[in-house]
Amino acid sequence: MSILIGSLTIGLILALLALGVFITFKIFDFPDLTTEGSITFGAAIAAILIVKGYSPATATLFAFLGGCLAGLVTGILHAVFKLNGLLSGILVMTALYSVNLHVMGRSNIPLLSELTLISHFESYAEADKDINIMGWLVPQKDLFVLGFVLVFTALIGSLLNIFFKTNLGVAMRAAGNNAQMIRALGVNTKAYMIFAIALSNGLIALSGSLLAQFQGFADVQMGIGMVVWGLASVIIGEALINTRSVGFLIFGAIMGSVLFRLLVAVALQWGMDPNDLKLITAIFVFIALILPGLLNKAENRKKLKKLQHAED
Repeated sequence: MSILIGSLTIGLILALLALGVFITFKIFDFPDLTTEGSITFGAAIAAILIVKGYSPATATLFAFLGGCLAGLVTGILHAVFKLNGLLSGILVMTALYSVNLHVMGRSNIPLLSELTLISHFESYAEADKDINIMGWLVPQKDLFVLGFVLVFTALIGSLLNIFFKTNLGVAMRAAGNNAQMIRALGVNTKAYMIFAIALSNGLIALSGSLLAQFQGFADVQMGIGMVVWGLASVIIGEALINTRSVGFLIFGAIMGSVLFRLLVAVALQWGMDPNDLKLITAIFVFIALILPGLLNKAENRKKLKKLQHAED
């Protein structure tokens, strides 16, 4: 049960990453590889500020702003300097590797002895107290942390949903769906794209800061493969929800991240070699990509057979 609680917690933390990928991938169809650098950037900023004595809340806020800055650079490279979207993300991601090393001062920063948002909420639990859940004993501190992450992620998802229903949010979605029409109305679509990429990477860096505080360390390599995680979460969530409503799509991205983490946890429990984790992740993404198309084909075949039987 502790493994399940831990998987749910990490899934909810990485749901913020999924929400960031959702903004660029689903709204603007922009393949942003800055993700792998900005999630580590957020972790690095939060970790070094916490070690230097700043409050965890302040460190987390600066991590979000740092991610926004990274996304801003990517957006400017793409929208202003006309660089290819993939190339813009790759350039910033590559640069962030060195930036992260400079921010951290070394390749790894431990946080186990520091006060973080996670340890702060763990302190509210009674020491060594377990709670019985359906016959399983779960440490109370794990439930407190899960509750905090659940509320925090739900709050961010709700705020994002509200934002997309404002005039600015609607205009941003319209710019992503039909940029030519929006430009014809005299709207600067470049500004909307830059803002979207900045907001996306801010959420991704926020996810990285919480992940570092949960795991108890920030590492310069922790962003490897995270863009695949985000894409998988969004795709799985879209398949689960099967609707165009932005609110449900946001909820689906969160659920997709949690489900994806649970699938990985199950695979590890079944004896999967941890060295094969990235391979299994890629396979899950491949299945998530082709499964909706296969299901649609199967449904169309059933409808065709019914029409043929009706004609006969």
